[in-house]
Amino acid sequence: MDEEFSLDDPTQLLESASDFAHHPGSLNDAAVKDFLDRFPLPVIISALQTKSDVPGLENTLVACLERVFKTKYGASLIPQYMTFVQVGLKADSQIVRCLSCKTVSSFLKNFDDKSIYAIKLIIDCDIYPLLLDCRVNGDEQVATAAIDAIKNLAQFPEAMGIIFPSNFNEATHLGNVASRCSSLGRVRVLSLIVKLFSISSSIASVIYNSNLLSLLETEIKNSNDTLVTLSALELLYELTEVQHGAQFLARTTFQLLHSIISNSSMESILRSRALMISGRLLSKENIYMFVDEPSAKSLISAIDVRLGLLDSQDTDERESALEALGGIGSSIQGAVLLLTSFPPAARHIVHAAFDRQGGGKQLAALHALGNIVGENRPEDGVILNGDAEESLRRLVYEVASESSKLTPSGLLLSVLQQAAEFRLAGYRVITGLVARVWCLMEICSKLEIISIVTDPTAETTKIAMEARYNCCKAIHKSFMSSKLVSDPALSGIAGKLQEAVQRGLYLVRKHTEATPVVMTAERF
Repeated sequence: MDEEFSLDDPTQLLESASDFAHHPGSLNDAAVKDFLDRFPLPVIISALQTKSDVPGLENTLVACLERVFKTKYGASLIPQYMTFVQVGLKADSQIVRCLSCKTVSSFLKNFDDKSIYAIKLIIDCDIYPLLLDCRVNGDEQVATAAIDAIKNLAQFPEAMGIIFPSNFNEATHLGNVASRCSSLGRVRVLSLIVKLFSISSSIASVIYNSNLLSLLETEIKNSNDTLVTLSALELLYELTEVQHGAQFLARTTFQLLHSIISNSSMESILRSRALMISGRLLSKENIYMFVDEPSAKSLISAIDVRLGLLDSQDTDERESALEALGGIGSSIQGAVLLLTSFPPAARHIVHAAFDRQGGGKQLAALHALGNIVGENRPEDGVILNGDAEESLRRLVYEVASESSKLTPSGLLLSVLQQAAEFRLAGYRVITGLVARVWCLMEICSKLEIISIVTDPTAETTKIAMEARYNCCKAIHKSFMSSKLVSDPALSGIAGKLQEAVQRGLYLVRKHTEATPVVMTAERF
């Protein structure tokens, strides 16, 4: 920086920059322009480069510049100082590197014309390789700021060739970068790939066609470092949440997940995560457009076998497996596969759901059963095909006959007599299950169930109140649309359900007339 912009005494700049940085509320362009008229950007940058040993100056100026560049006016000045951004990205100071990454983001987000000019500036100043270095080697804040900048860069179609060079030998090819990194660096590269994948289906397609998803698969298969494998599985789980991810993940991950779940020598925590990913992946209705039924059945079979091995154990892995089956059962196709496989994988859920000694696994199974019976599906997707429905009915009656309760209504009542968290799950099960005539008849045969679901004082938390009321409405709706509505013997139940539904979600006290109170007057 030229000497004309240097400051012998930065005290006044430090005080003004501190006031500016800590000004309450947002700053408009006029305030920024006024500040920069008093302290031009060259002066601030020069002080940042030459006076960093002054206590508090670096932190204050970084905070000040961050607020400057967040405004439209401040961002418009960035192209003139891109060479200094380049220097900042290579700085030893982590907070300066972080500021430089954020400055690139501000430039890209506020660039009005998403044209080749912005990309040309990025290329000319060699910004992208420096952002990658910040992502891989910076501290946590620098790495986060770098990934945000790269995501903003990816919004420009012209940047695809920069971020995803076709030649693996290019220094910025993400596969090449990962091959040169430490384990932490590789995980950060994988995280970048996942973040870019989530932006759009077109970018996801580029990543898939570039074979970059194989980097994730390689790290998951790496048995030398459990923490890295777990981190890679976490990233795979994040990928399953991406709306457009199913069509790409279905082609690569089913066999990988199957191998992890079936591998008894792997650590339980890794199998648990693979189970949860399987549940998330097969819970998507559109996944079955991209994966054949044998592949889905094979993965469900692996979970079934694993649950059989864990049958007598109350472990986190068992709960994860039950939750995974519940996730699969939340979709129509998934629920059908769970109920029509041989033997039906859903048997683990039904048995565990009514095991009062099961603790956490019972709770997981109840919520899983609620998913399978359609509590969270649209109204027209609650009832499954004939074979699946018959399998569900048979499983419930089978468990009931083997228990001391003898009937499904007895099983359901016993759940509603447990602690609040179990009752909440029980309401979900009944809400979905009561759409079946056989279950409606069971519930109507047990007045204690009707009394609980129609009692507005039964629950004290909002979520439980809502679950109870939704359960009550579901029973009422199913009852009113069935032949049971014409049965005189059930008229009392009909009236009780109708009154509870009309009363609403929360307890409404009946109106009482004011009455005079006669009492002896207090005398001094």
